[in-house]
Amino acid sequence: MIGLIQRVSSASVAVDSRIISTIDEGILLLVGVQKADTEDIARRLVERVVRYRIFEDEKGRMNRSLLNTQGELLIVPQFTLAADTQKGLRPSFTAAASPEKGQQLYDYFIQEASQLLETVKTGRFGADMQVSLVNEGPATFTLTVN
Repeated sequence: MIGLIQRVSSASVAVDSRIISTIDEGILLLVGVQKADTEDIARRLVERVVRYRIFEDEKGRMNRSLLNTQGELLIVPQFTLAADTQKGLRPSFTAAASPEKGQQLYDYFIQEASQLLETVKTGRFGADMQVSLVNEGPATFTLTVN
Protein backbone atom coordinates (compact mmCIF):
# COMPACT_ATOMS: atom_id res chain seq x y z
CA MET A 1 0.00 0.00 0.00
CA ILE A 2 1.32 3.41 -0.93
CA GLY A 3 0.45 6.67 0.74
CA LEU A 4 1.47 10.11 -0.46
CA ILE A 5 0.94 12.56 2.40
CA GLN A 6 0.96 16.31 2.08
CA ARG A 7 0.88 18.73 5.00
CA VAL A 8 -1.86 21.21 4.15
CA SER A 9 -3.49 24.32 5.53
CA SER A 10 -6.56 23.39 3.45
CA ALA A 11 -7.65 20.80 0.90
CA SER A 12 -10.80 19.79 -0.90
CA VAL A 13 -12.16 17.21 -3.32
CA ALA A 14 -14.78 17.90 -5.97
CA VAL A 15 -16.76 15.48 -8.14
CA ASP A 16 -18.76 16.83 -11.08
CA SER A 17 -17.73 20.36 -10.08
CA ARG A 18 -19.30 19.96 -6.61
CA ILE A 19 -17.12 19.92 -3.49
CA ILE A 20 -17.73 16.69 -1.60
CA SER A 21 -15.07 17.04 1.13
CA THR A 22 -12.95 19.78 2.61
CA ILE A 23 -10.45 20.05 5.47
CA ASP A 24 -8.46 22.76 7.16
CA GLU A 25 -5.04 22.14 8.72
CA GLY A 26 -3.97 18.53 8.46
CA ILE A 27 -2.94 15.93 5.90
CA LEU A 28 -4.14 15.23 2.40
CA LEU A 29 -3.46 11.54 1.82
CA LEU A 30 -3.46 10.01 -1.64
CA VAL A 31 -3.62 6.23 -1.17
CA GLY A 32 -2.89 3.50 -3.72
CA VAL A 33 -3.75 -0.16 -3.23
CA GLN A 34 -1.65 -2.95 -4.71
CA LYS A 35 -2.52 -6.60 -5.40
CA ALA A 36 -0.58 -7.97 -2.43
CA ASP A 37 -2.12 -5.55 0.10
CA THR A 38 -4.13 -6.82 3.07
CA GLU A 39 -6.11 -5.36 5.95
CA ASP A 40 -3.01 -5.73 8.13
CA ILE A 41 -1.00 -3.64 5.68
CA ALA A 42 -3.78 -1.02 5.55
CA ARG A 43 -3.91 -0.86 9.36
CA ARG A 44 -0.12 -0.38 9.56
CA LEU A 45 -0.27 2.43 6.98
CA VAL A 46 -3.04 4.15 8.96
CA GLU A 47 -0.82 4.01 12.05
CA ARG A 48 2.10 5.54 10.15
CA VAL A 49 -0.01 8.31 8.62
CA VAL A 50 -1.59 9.46 11.88
CA ARG A 51 1.67 9.20 13.85
CA TYR A 52 4.08 10.54 11.19
CA ARG A 53 5.70 13.67 12.58
CA ILE A 54 5.49 16.36 9.91
CA PHE A 55 4.03 19.25 11.90
CA GLU A 56 6.29 21.77 13.58
CA ASP A 57 6.72 22.00 17.33
CA GLU A 58 7.46 25.21 19.26
CA LYS A 59 11.10 25.03 18.08
CA GLY A 60 10.14 24.79 14.41
CA ARG A 61 11.10 21.11 14.10
CA MET A 62 8.90 18.49 12.45
CA ASN A 63 8.11 16.76 15.70
CA ARG A 64 4.30 16.58 15.88
CA SER A 65 1.81 14.22 14.25
CA LEU A 66 -1.87 14.44 13.34
CA LEU A 67 -2.61 12.86 16.71
CA ASN A 68 -0.59 15.57 18.50
CA THR A 69 -2.11 18.47 16.56
CA GLN A 70 -5.65 17.09 16.29
CA GLY A 71 -5.39 17.89 12.59
CA GLU A 72 -7.80 16.74 9.94
CA LEU A 73 -7.28 13.94 7.40
CA LEU A 74 -8.58 13.87 3.83
CA ILE A 75 -8.19 10.41 2.27
CA VAL A 76 -8.33 10.27 -1.53
CA PRO A 77 -8.07 7.01 -3.51
CA GLN A 78 -5.27 7.30 -6.07
CA PHE A 79 -5.11 4.30 -8.41
CA THR A 80 -2.13 5.71 -10.32
CA LEU A 81 0.18 5.49 -7.27
CA ALA A 82 0.40 1.74 -7.97
CA ALA A 83 1.81 2.37 -11.46
CA ASP A 84 5.10 0.81 -12.49
CA THR A 85 7.10 3.57 -14.20
CA GLN A 86 10.45 1.74 -14.35
CA LYS A 87 10.57 1.42 -18.12
CA GLY A 88 8.93 2.74 -21.22
CA LEU A 89 6.91 5.88 -21.70
CA ARG A 90 3.59 4.61 -20.45
CA PRO A 91 2.75 3.47 -16.91
CA SER A 92 1.87 -0.16 -16.24
CA PHE A 93 -0.82 -0.95 -13.69
CA THR A 94 -0.19 -4.68 -13.32
CA ALA A 95 0.68 -4.27 -9.61
CA ALA A 96 -2.54 -2.39 -8.84
CA ALA A 97 -5.32 -4.13 -6.94
CA SER A 98 -8.58 -4.96 -8.69
CA PRO A 99 -11.28 -2.31 -8.28
CA GLU A 100 -13.17 -4.57 -5.86
CA LYS A 101 -10.14 -5.15 -3.65
CA GLY A 102 -9.13 -1.49 -3.91
CA GLN A 103 -12.60 -0.38 -2.76
CA GLN A 104 -12.63 -2.89 0.11
CA LEU A 105 -9.21 -1.82 1.45
CA TYR A 106 -9.96 1.88 0.91
CA ASP A 107 -13.15 1.53 2.98
CA TYR A 108 -11.27 -0.43 5.64
CA PHE A 109 -8.56 2.26 5.73
CA ILE A 110 -11.20 4.95 6.32
CA GLN A 111 -12.81 2.89 9.09
CA GLU A 112 -9.46 2.40 10.88
CA ALA A 113 -8.46 6.08 10.53
CA SER A 114 -11.85 7.18 11.86
CA GLN A 115 -11.21 5.26 15.08
CA LEU A 116 -8.03 7.28 15.71
CA LEU A 117 -8.91 10.78 14.51
CA GLU A 118 -11.80 13.12 15.12
CA THR A 119 -12.00 14.47 11.56
CA VAL A 120 -11.61 12.11 8.61
CA LYS A 121 -12.97 13.15 5.22
CA THR A 122 -12.81 11.24 1.95
CA GLY A 123 -12.77 11.35 -1.79
CA ARG A 124 -14.99 9.04 -3.83
CA PHE A 125 -13.57 5.72 -4.97
CA GLY A 126 -13.73 5.28 -8.75
CA ALA A 127 -14.83 8.85 -9.44
CA ASP A 128 -13.13 11.47 -11.58
CA MET A 129 -12.11 13.88 -8.82
CA GLN A 130 -10.57 17.34 -8.75
CA VAL A 131 -8.28 17.75 -5.75
CA SER A 132 -7.28 21.20 -4.51
CA LEU A 133 -4.80 21.92 -1.75
CA VAL A 134 -2.56 24.48 -0.12
CA ASN A 135 0.58 22.49 0.67
CA GLU A 136 2.40 23.94 3.67
CA GLY A 137 6.19 23.93 3.35
CA PRO A 138 5.74 22.34 0.87
CA ALA A 139 5.93 19.10 2.83
CA THR A 140 5.18 15.93 0.87
CA PHE A 141 6.22 12.38 1.80
CA THR A 142 5.72 8.92 0.34
CA LEU A 143 4.94 6.19 2.86
CA THR A 144 4.92 2.53 1.91
CA VAL A 145 4.00 -0.54 3.91
CA ASN A 146 4.63 -4.09 2.72
